[in-house]
Amino acid sequence: MDETQRRVDEVRRQRNELENHLIDEYVAGKITRREFVRRGTVVGMSIPLVSFIAAACGGSGGATNTGGGTATGAVKSGGTVRVALLQPTTAPNPLLVQDEGGAGLLGTTGEYLSFSNEKLELEPRLAESWSPNTDGTEWTFKIRQGVKFHSGATLTANDVKETFEKLINPKGGSANALSALGGVLSPGNTEAPDDATVVFRLDAPNGNFPTLVSSANYNANIIPASLDPADWGKTFDGTGPFKLQKFTPKVGVTVVRFDGYWGQKANPDSVEVKFYDGEPPMVNALKAGEVDDPSVVVVGIKTATHRELHMRVDKDPFTDKRVRQAIALSIDRNALVQGLWEGRADLGNDNPFAPLYPSTDKSVPQREQDIDMAKQLLADAGKTSFTVELETWNGFEIPDLAQLVKQYASQIGVTINLKITDPATYYGDGVFGKSRWLDSTMGITDYGHRPVPNVYLTSVFTSKGTWNAAHFKNPQADTLIAQYVAALDLDAQRVASKKIEELLLDETPVIFPYFYNFLSASSPKLKNAVSAATGQFDLSKAGFSS
Repeated sequence: MDETQRRVDEVRRQRNELENHLIDEYVAGKITRREFVRRGTVVGMSIPLVSFIAAACGGSGGATNTGGGTATGAVKSGGTVRVALLQPTTAPNPLLVQDEGGAGLLGTTGEYLSFSNEKLELEPRLAESWSPNTDGTEWTFKIRQGVKFHSGATLTANDVKETFEKLINPKGGSANALSALGGVLSPGNTEAPDDATVVFRLDAPNGNFPTLVSSANYNANIIPASLDPADWGKTFDGTGPFKLQKFTPKVGVTVVRFDGYWGQKANPDSVEVKFYDGEPPMVNALKAGEVDDPSVVVVGIKTATHRELHMRVDKDPFTDKRVRQAIALSIDRNALVQGLWEGRADLGNDNPFAPLYPSTDKSVPQREQDIDMAKQLLADAGKTSFTVELETWNGFEIPDLAQLVKQYASQIGVTINLKITDPATYYGDGVFGKSRWLDSTMGITDYGHRPVPNVYLTSVFTSKGTWNAAHFKNPQADTLIAQYVAALDLDAQRVASKKIEELLLDETPVIFPYFYNFLSASSPKLKNAVSAATGQFDLSKAGFSS
């Protein structure tokens, strides 16, 4: 027995049944190296450990993702990095933040149990490790010791516990965080038996739980137990490598290096973040040199960010699934990807399983435009022509998408009238009965990136889903989604995902036309900067080449 094999055997003796099952899948060639590394980090194996096993055991290779950061290399020490960020739509309160700008703001000084990177791996941060019990109903996190908040207090497991209790409080908690944790973790079911341990007792088995409490759930910014989230904006108290120097609402924020940081000290002396009301002025600022340099390097990340075109299954004319299928078949997805995104997007197949997810079953046939079939379905449903209103809001490329959907529908005899409003009007209070998003017969909604599809599945497609704009209630879907969420390994996830993909393709309550890349830009002189698809960034190692 050679030394490498001896080390592998020793590692395997120390791993639990779930982890050894994952190793077996990799050795057998059932999953790629990338999938093995990604899934290994989710279930609690460290990146160095899974990298060693991957190298030692071989296995099939996988395509690499588009990088999530600028070029790497040697940089000058110190200096100031300037950042353009979309204007946050809420006050700087971890419970309220619900947009890309707010997520970026939280991450300027705060940290999470783990960081979800562009490869869908979880990198340990305030949690050093985590592991499930045998059925995934309980997850235990070991909290890093010796960590200081900027205020001087020492981080304990109780701070983690209280952060999540605040997030999931049904009265005054975080609506965004509850979309991920509602029905997963109930109030009172998080324990801190000692300063270094947090135990989450879940409502049901959940194989992707560590991702739901990572930076992917950007509201889950760990704050002191004694701090009222409404007061967070006064101090930005966190454990990150930068601490607050100055915050001016509607203008920007400046943070400086925190010398008491538990890890490697930040390279820049400071980071200056300036808020902008939209993407065009951000681009203009970059070109004008307001944010470092007139030359631009575009950084792209494959994501699950997408648009959802919902159709109310309980409202005429969409009570017949053939009508919904016809609308889906009228759309030329390839043309949308090229015309709206210049190819920087993946085709959607009317379910939330983006191509980048390891659990996506890619054997399910891709839906393509078929005008003749769409007309036939409408004829069979007795709906050869009708008029319907499509509601949405005036952000990003969404009005252009709405206009194109209208044009495609006209080819099959369907008249769509557009009602495009501001986001406040469209989203309303974000609850049924008080939101055009959730109450409209037909609408287009923007959805941000999630490293796993759990939130999309449980919120959009289950009978009690808080974002179920299609009002889709299907017992089979509820059962399959529960099976997917409970699955602890990729084999089981893919068995459920294929059935879900096929069911949603047949029922078509929601059309997913594409999943587009997250794009950011920087000066070519800036190196070692990391972007995340949720709008967060890590500039702790960033700097400028000479």
